[in-house]
Amino acid sequence: MLVAWNRSATSALVACSFSITECPNMRRTFLALAATAALALPALPALAQTAASTDVFVKAAPTDVLSYNLIGLNVTNGNNETVGEIKDLILSQGQLSGYILSVGGFLGMGERYVIVRPSSVKVTYSENDKKWMATMDATKDQLKGAPEFKYEGRWKR
Repeated sequence: MLVAWNRSATSALVACSFSITECPNMRRTFLALAATAALALPALPALAQTAASTDVFVKAAPTDVLSYNLIGLNVTNGNNETVGEIKDLILSQGQLSGYILSVGGFLGMGERYVIVRPSSVKVTYSENDKKWMATMDATKDQLKGAPEFKYEGRWKR
């Protein structure tokens, strides 16, 4: 323990005879320290519990799909016709709420965008082909007739 010698502090200690009850300065210091400790100690377990119980990290399950596996994925129907391509994902309150599909057009010309529910698209992984596939029960004409989504306003690219 390192002790710094201070003549005035030593005089005060000697004058107080090392008695907390007889020295007002020491009593105030002691009471302030005791009050601080009394207020801080109950908070320590709560802080430790909050830090330990907060779930920040997650593990990806083998069946999970990464967004980069979806973007650009062709969507086919039951007749194995390509009916669209996943161009974007819509997240609402942290949950996937829609796929933006490009439909129609050729080489990027004349294509339009529609939004479909995630439940209408089945995404699977083929272990044999080592690739992702997306299928849905819709025709090209049904998707071309769907309400158009435009990348404008807050969604402008």
